[in-house]
Amino acid sequence: MPDLILLIIVLIMSAIMHEVSHGLAALWLGDPTAKYAGRLTLNPLSHLDPFGSFLMPLLLFFGTGGRFFFASAKPVPYNPYNLRDQQYGPAIVGAAGPLSNIIIALVFGIFLRIFMLSGLVPTGDAITLIGNIFSGQSLLGSGLSGIGILFITIIYINILLAFFNLIPFPPLDGSKILFAVLPMREETKLRLERGGFIFLLIFIVIFSGPIFTLIRFIELVFFKLILGI
Repeated sequence: MPDLILLIIVLIMSAIMHEVSHGLAALWLGDPTAKYAGRLTLNPLSHLDPFGSFLMPLLLFFGTGGRFFFASAKPVPYNPYNLRDQQYGPAIVGAAGPLSNIIIALVFGIFLRIFMLSGLVPTGDAITLIGNIFSGQSLLGSGLSGIGILFITIIYINILLAFFNLIPFPPLDGSKILFAVLPMREETKLRLERGGFIFLLIFIVIFSGPIFTLIRFIELVFFKLILGI
């Protein structure tokens, strides 16, 4: 349970960064909706959602036997009609969230590599922790480097957030990118996004195994390239 709590805390904070990045991208493109709503802040109280931030990750974790879980913050509001670029603006706003998570993973990965080279985090500890997080074994009770536990958890969660959100399935960010290149009426897009969440949950439960396998492969490639292990 302590491991699950750590994962959920990191996931929620990473999701908040993800949502704020959407709002900042929209503001950069001319839409101040998120700014006026007070959502361009890292204060968790402005972003936490009872279902998405707490209940959903627990349901997914136990519903998939611990194979997969996911959390979300309240979506940052924005008005696509305010964007200067009406065709690709929504795609840019959508891509900003996953991009922020990739940047976070890269920054913490680089610092972890520096700590490994300096001996602050032994390479053996990092390899063990990566193996533990993929196999569902204990992190906090491992007796290994605290910095390693925190950094590897942050990297793992942010890669998970980035690439899961890039799945082109409404209401995930990947659908915004897909809609920008597919000829589709706005009414059709809105209907797909409104009804997509329930189907997304069903999709996750049914295909949690393949989804996790693909994301785990991406994670392993990332750890190998950044950490050199």
